[in-house]
Amino acid sequence: MQAVRDSWKRPGHVPVSSTFSKQVLVWFDQHGRKDLPWQHSCDPYSIWISEIMLQQTRVDTVIPYYERFVQRFSDVWQLAGAGLDEVLHYWTGLGYYARARNVHKAARQICERHQGRFPENMKEMTALPGIGRTTAAAILALGFHQRHAILDGNVKRVLARYFAVEGWPGESKVEAQLWVHAESLLPDHDIADYTQAMMDIGATLCTRTRPGCLLCPVQKGCMAFGQRRQHELPVSRPSRNLPQRKVQIALVQNNEGAIWLEKRPPLGVWGGLYSFPEFMDEACLQEWLDRQYGADVTKKKTLPVITHAFSHFRLHMYPTLVYVADKPIGVMEDAVGVWYKASSEKIGLAAPVHKTLQQVIPRIKEGSHDAHSSMCKT
Repeated sequence: MQAVRDSWKRPGHVPVSSTFSKQVLVWFDQHGRKDLPWQHSCDPYSIWISEIMLQQTRVDTVIPYYERFVQRFSDVWQLAGAGLDEVLHYWTGLGYYARARNVHKAARQICERHQGRFPENMKEMTALPGIGRTTAAAILALGFHQRHAILDGNVKRVLARYFAVEGWPGESKVEAQLWVHAESLLPDHDIADYTQAMMDIGATLCTRTRPGCLLCPVQKGCMAFGQRRQHELPVSRPSRNLPQRKVQIALVQNNEGAIWLEKRPPLGVWGGLYSFPEFMDEACLQEWLDRQYGADVTKKKTLPVITHAFSHFRLHMYPTLVYVADKPIGVMEDAVGVWYKASSEKIGLAAPVHKTLQQVIPRIKEGSHDAHSSMCKT
């Protein structure tokens, strides 16, 4: 570690940082990605939205979401002035919805505290909701050409292999080592290109599996490549058994073909999103149906289980499809919700909820009791 820091002191020796950054910048000039939609300008707003969306999400997945999002919310003022439900609607399917809630909060703070201008220093940037050290550094480097190191998942992988860093990068002491390396390699110029290049190398060459080492611009200095350990590093996250959680959910359809959805609490799983009513067991679900609908329930059918994996547990939802003759008033009094038809409401939906609705609603002809009966038999 100290050798890296002191390499510039040895006579006739080219500093590691100088060699590394030069190789990276030459590679980027010839092979780097320059046509991503958020690269069309140095607008901090565009960079911010893209960086948040790219957290734990692949570029090809992000692009259509990004384009729809910035088309609707073209600047921070439009985003701050929108309602959270609409912001979550444009995030539906992208996952990790706390990112969308934080984006909305941060937009309002930027408008209220900074007159709609992004702060240009690390302290104020990281004070905004959902913006950590790496995201702030990316915005400042790409948007303001300031000299800051980033350490997203792609860059962690590049540096862990280049310096043969042992341990899982998510561990605090390992991450601290990687931060030191990241800062030691920063060039004195072309910081925006260098920042994008590091992300590109990790995303396109130094991939998790089957890394393209023969095409890598820093292959000669890579310790993992020299030791033939590129498939061992970085060390994977320690395996763990995910807890299993089971819930009963109700898909209540009225005589107009709409499905009842309730708004979840602002925090926790799917915070602020709309979902199906959820119950501990079948008895609780039936009690709710009896209380809210009573004799209005005309048909009921158990559907296949819906499984969704979170980072910290696996959720198994056991759905019951219920047909009711009308829109009972009681359900509207018990919870904040909507009678949902496809694309009729701009609200946020969790991915499994959205997928289930897409499967259920198109197969129901509005107001058709027979169509509902036919669906229940499939």
